[in-house]
Amino acid sequence: MTELVETASYVYGAARTPFGRFGGALAETRPDDLAATALSGVLATAPALDPAAVGDVVWGCANGAGEDNRNVGRMAVLLAGLPTSVPASTVNRLCGSSLDAAMSASRTIETGDVDIAVAGGVESMTRAPWVLPKPSRAFPAGNVTAVSTTLGWRLVNDRMPQEWTISLGECNEQLQERFGISRQRQDEFAARSHNLAHEAWEAGFYDDLVVPVAGVDLARDEGIRPGSTAEKLGGLKPAFRPDGTITPGNASPLNDGAAALLLGSGAAAARIGRDPLARVAGRGAHALDPQEFGYAPVEAANTALRRAGISWSDVGAVELNEAFAVQSLACVDAWLGDGLGDAELVNARGGAIAIGHPLGASGARVLGTLAHRLVADGQRWGVAAICIGVGQALAVVLENVDTARRSA
Repeated sequence: MTELVETASYVYGAARTPFGRFGGALAETRPDDLAATALSGVLATAPALDPAAVGDVVWGCANGAGEDNRNVGRMAVLLAGLPTSVPASTVNRLCGSSLDAAMSASRTIETGDVDIAVAGGVESMTRAPWVLPKPSRAFPAGNVTAVSTTLGWRLVNDRMPQEWTISLGECNEQLQERFGISRQRQDEFAARSHNLAHEAWEAGFYDDLVVPVAGVDLARDEGIRPGSTAEKLGGLKPAFRPDGTITPGNASPLNDGAAALLLGSGAAAARIGRDPLARVAGRGAHALDPQEFGYAPVEAANTALRRAGISWSDVGAVELNEAFAVQSLACVDAWLGDGLGDAELVNARGGAIAIGHPLGASGARVLGTLAHRLVADGQRWGVAAICIGVGQALAVVLENVDTARRSA
């Protein structure tokens, strides 16, 4: 075992399901079963660990309106066969839910409340139900409209300013106007995401990160399109404005999937039975006007870097959830201006445009991918960041444990 700080929090393992397309291979799998699969998968990365030693499970889920209701984190614990003594909670910070879960779990470890925790998240956007508002009095005479809970605003409070409640796509068209990011750049970024994700799968990078879902014939992320080019994507029609730049090809799709992380203190390494991958070195949250959510990762990451005591020039890997190509490019451009050495450090194994964005699972996916990238590439410092609807973002800085030891 390498020398660890007993009271620090570390990422010891990561696992996720393959991400399925909306209505695709995972459409018949309940979200609580997906969550249990990821939870079992991450515990399998530490076979010497007694599951009863897990002090808490913190789980993310953005919708929670259907089969993922009733504290899906606790459902995952029970369905995965863990001892009933293992507690669990579910948190909701929309797209950032499972990164929020990881941040909360790491704080709990650092305070000494628990030594070992699992954090993760799940979303089945396919199985998200339609909901009917409950009437204020019995038996209304008029029609009632069912509202989809798959994505975006629903049952909006009339007191909300209209500019806050526009679609996610329109928010990002406004961001495109603000920064002048062309359709060509967006399509090039999207094609890069598909091709890098495909190359990473072919090279075996995801083999130890992705666990199969029982009864489902899906070995890899379902949405990856190898051979994508900006020219091919350029033939797609805009999705939100007739003359807009955002298309189904340069935005993340709707997806199903789950992801999990095994976290622990330095003192817990012997019980876990393996060295950690990375130390949680800094955390950051940031918020803007709701329609500017796509740009919020800029300051969330800057905050996390300050708390880690490093700068962008130290960073060797970045995992930014690609909600839309335009907001990803806006963030990367800002970070390049702040000292990030190379845009190619961002999502070097593909991103959400290709891999998918099952809302509650994406934060744990980017953090787990980052930890494995740091090890695979021998980089010391990395940043994971995610934008969140209604104007928020989260970010975490990781330090590669082995590289830090060799640098000491």
